[in-house]
Amino acid sequence: MAEKNNPNRTIAQNKKAYHDYYVEESFEAGIELCGTEVKSLRQGRVNLKDSWCGIQDGEIFVNGMHISPYEQGNIFNRDPMRKRRLLMHKKEILRLYGTVKQEGLALVPLSLYFKGSRVKLQLGLCKGKKLYDKREAAAQKSAKRDIERAMKNG
Repeated sequence: MAEKNNPNRTIAQNKKAYHDYYVEESFEAGIELCGTEVKSLRQGRVNLKDSWCGIQDGEIFVNGMHISPYEQGNIFNRDPMRKRRLLMHKKEILRLYGTVKQEGLALVPLSLYFKGSRVKLQLGLCKGKKLYDKREAAAQKSAKRDIERAMKNG
């Protein structure tokens, strides 16, 4: 019943993606799921941590996304790590394919959420961070936290 109050309910976010990549651009895609996978998503049993997207034969797939099997699901449960097709317009897929091939960017799932009754995946066109960039980002975050703490206590 909580979905009626909040039509865009976030299921999972890939925080590791923001740590490892600069997100250049983001896209919204539908995802092809079976019934027990949707029921498992409603319980929030999904992991996007090591997932990535690839384009094959003009179709885009998400790999490495783990959706835990539904407890009451018996024979209808699918493999938790199977490749799942994403639903996007053909022109968008071809544009992404060209960008990935030319500029060497990665397609990374950023978040999974309900939009009404449908499950959507936010897909990021990302550029990898170097180790020194990650250290710099961590230092800035730490400094910001220290400043806020000093302002609060001061």
